[in-house]
Amino acid sequence: MVAVATPTQVLAPGTWTIDPSHSEVSFTVRHLMVSKVRGTFSRFSGTITTAEDHSQAGVEATIELASVDTRDEKRDAHLRSPDFFHVERHPEMTYRSRSVRAVGDNYIVEGELTLRGVTRPVELRLEPNGVSRDPWGGTRAGFSASAEINRRDYGVEFNIPLEGGGFVVGDKVSINIEIEAVLQPPQA
Repeated sequence: MVAVATPTQVLAPGTWTIDPSHSEVSFTVRHLMVSKVRGTFSRFSGTITTAEDHSQAGVEATIELASVDTRDEKRDAHLRSPDFFHVERHPEMTYRSRSVRAVGDNYIVEGELTLRGVTRPVELRLEPNGVSRDPWGGTRAGFSASAEINRRDYGVEFNIPLEGGGFVVGDKVSINIEIEAVLQPPQA
């Protein structure tokens, strides 16, 4: 008989390391005013700190911008250029929380996102998806998070006007994050 892990909502206090092979950081932005383009980042890292007192909880994450993937090599190269991410000068995007507060069964994480050398406040809506023991003796937790930013707030100004009105690229960028994190052993 095989034991089946049943997810719970009880998060043990401690430090959880993001497992990038079971996580995803993605974004969506309007294109030509008629559709949305989706992209992901394949290289990222981070930690989530949980505590009995939510004011002691926190999130830190780093995303390597050169790892952008929109399934179009030319577009990805343009996104890496000075028109957008300018990865030669700004190779990473970072997020650091400042506070965490419970809202029902979910959380609001208030923090700062740094992109292209510009740091602005960004609020993440965080949903815990459960906690489970893994087959290797570890403890894992799942989280879904979302936020919305205006790319112009970070100096990403590139655009081309359309003949009938509007622009090639929308200003609003939706960020969606699916995280699986592993509880780290306590430090001695």
